[in-house]
Amino acid sequence: MTNNTKDFYTAIEERRSIYGISKEAVVSDERIKEVINHAVKHTPSSFNSQSARVVVLLNEQHDKLWNITKETLRKIVPADQFSSTEEKMNAFGSGYGTVLFFEDQEVINSLQEQFALYKDNFPIWSQHSSGMLQYVIWTSLELEGFGATLQHYNPLIDDEVRKEWDIPSSWKLIAQMPFGKPTAPAGDKEFKPLEERVKFFK
Repeated sequence: MTNNTKDFYTAIEERRSIYGISKEAVVSDERIKEVINHAVKHTPSSFNSQSARVVVLLNEQHDKLWNITKETLRKIVPADQFSSTEEKMNAFGSGYGTVLFFEDQEVINSLQEQFALYKDNFPIWSQHSSGMLQYVIWTSLELEGFGATLQHYNPLIDDEVRKEWDIPSSWKLIAQMPFGKPTAPAGDKEFKPLEERVKFFK
């Protein structure tokens, strides 16, 4: 990985939900692959299960995902309310790519069999691991100059996604992250007092 001049704390602060994104390239596709591979390799998981699975869709594959999502939603959203949904899907589709996050249920099932005492916890810990990976990739993309958001159109699109990209049946779709070059800044964000959210004891 190459060094980035932005420090860790600034990257955390500037990682925001960016809805205005374009298809303009910010870095090379090879760099995107490098960043995501690094995140998948080094993000922690319970029992070092490494249950995370990621699919990266670029170019027409990215467009295809948001067309699938739009047409899936068209079937269930009332026609008189669909225009705002379509506008949102088009906005996500206007980006450069999408990261799909999965968790491999075969890995989780295997751990449940090996460690029966923690059986009920493994699906929960799997979600924790996925959340960490989503955050690491999101912040890493921000460092490279991309804007992104985190979306959840699963399980509505699961079957179509599995069929279109030949996804193993054991991979459970967790979230979708469209990203692209920012065309508009994030909105203002209010922060609740930290005194209400953090307790220190010593």
